[in-house]
Amino acid sequence: MPLGDMYQTADWKAEKHVPVMEVPGQVKAGETFKVDVSIGKEISHPNTTEHHIRWICLVFMPDGAKYPCEVGTFEFNAHGESVDGPNKGPVYTHHQVSAWMTTSTPGVLYASSFCNIHGLWESSTEIKVG
Repeated sequence: MPLGDMYQTADWKAEKHVPVMEVPGQVKAGETFKVDVSIGKEISHPNTTEHHIRWICLVFMPDGAKYPCEVGTFEFNAHGESVDGPNKGPVYTHHQVSAWMTTSTPGVLYASSFCNIHGLWESSTEIKVG
């Protein structure tokens, strides 16, 4: 099975695994802008040793380009693991990130995430440059 076929999509308002991106509707060419990505915005996603989001990745595909550009990959490595047992650890990372990027070319920004139980998820949004 091709990797692309493994990605699941859905409406983030009804599915807790879908990455939700918050970006400006239009950006100015060459100016830095903020991208916020979260998982479980409408329906909370668990963050336990047994069930958690492992990473979020942002990839930008400029219009007319042959290949995408990786903006960043963000790992979440603390889910309550402990020598005392599951969910007894002192630290839990939260599956939300902010990244900053600059582009002079419009395109599509993709956010993907990986749930250790429910696999790969993806969403996308158009980046308009004016």
